[in-house]
Amino acid sequence: MLVVQKYGGSSVANAERIGRVADRIAAGYRKGHKMVVILSAQGDTTDDLIAKAREINNNPSKRELDMLLATGEQQSVALTAMAVIKRGLPAISLNAMQIRLRSSSAYGNARIKNVNTDRINAELERGNIVFIAGFQGVNRFGDITTLGRGGSDTTAVAIAAALDADVCEIYTDVDGVYTADPRVVKNARKIDVISYNEMLELASLGAKVLHNRSVELAKKFNVKLVVRSSLNDHEGTIVKEEAKVEKTYITGVCVDKDVARIAVIGVKDRPGIAFRLFSMLAKSNINVDLILQSIGRGSTKDITFTVAKPNLNETLELIKNHKNSVEYERLDYDDKVAKISVVGAGISTNCGVASLMFEALFDADVNINMISTSEIKISVLINEKDADRAANFVHDKFMENHDDGMAFDEG
Repeated sequence: MLVVQKYGGSSVANAERIGRVADRIAAGYRKGHKMVVILSAQGDTTDDLIAKAREINNNPSKRELDMLLATGEQQSVALTAMAVIKRGLPAISLNAMQIRLRSSSAYGNARIKNVNTDRINAELERGNIVFIAGFQGVNRFGDITTLGRGGSDTTAVAIAAALDADVCEIYTDVDGVYTADPRVVKNARKIDVISYNEMLELASLGAKVLHNRSVELAKKFNVKLVVRSSLNDHEGTIVKEEAKVEKTYITGVCVDKDVARIAVIGVKDRPGIAFRLFSMLAKSNINVDLILQSIGRGSTKDITFTVAKPNLNETLELIKNHKNSVEYERLDYDDKVAKISVVGAGISTNCGVASLMFEALFDADVNINMISTSEIKISVLINEKDADRAANFVHDKFMENHDDGMAFDEG
């Protein structure tokens, strides 16, 4: 059996936890499994490296920042390989360049293009446990890139797909995927099984358990995915294609505080302006989420949208630099907002979901700034200070109205 495992930064945060991870890996190897292990940087290493970079240059080169940040994962794989070797088992650590994991050239947010499995398979044939640095790739210029926060999940799934692994296990500091963040919502429940589509929405909307691109890859290549804790032996959450169809389920509630709202005010009311605005942002690899366009007044409209908070300054600068092209009167922004979302299959066909969500926000005395819906999610933008309270009210509203999980019988 070929097993790909990924351990997050909290799982290898110190020598004691590295020892636990090494014991778990060794147990799998002694059962006869071929083991490929992807690791994140230890604890807060990535944040510490970013802070070091900003001590030198407050606006560091993205290429040099990737060169620096990739060292965190290399420390993790080398240290954990040492721990496994100490236990009498063969192990080797490799980085992205050594396995020829090719990526795009978008420093800081690169995408995996190809995984060459020759070196990995050769090491497995030699009987080695193979440790691979997550979060990193190599672009066509031979430069190190990073895959964005949570990118080690994507590394693991991509390698599992390339190797046609029997299972890809994602280990973290929680027991699996929950109906909400258990550190924020006290009544959150663990989900035993979740569909790729629902997990993708949760990941995209701020749930920290899995990187959204890792779920995209798992769905595309039908990778068997299991999320579980590295701190115990509890059963985790299985992520798979099929979801129950006899009910419309609200799978979970998630909060994203890493978001900012931008309003482009007084945009000329004529065709092509929105295209100019959003194509310009797309060319700079800036993802836009919630979008709202006003009905208009006179010959102008307002366009409001959200971006990830780290992209706020770059987005504002881009729009300012293209004022003649976008043709607007002024810019407004707010980085003290949060997005709260409910996710579940078939939400758009059940008006009771939206009603309950808005009732919960009313009960919590929380004002709504923007609303967005899709077939399996409803998202609202609220003030950041209200986010945790709103999450608890929304989660508990669904739980108290539906004892059989967070579900609606269709009838």
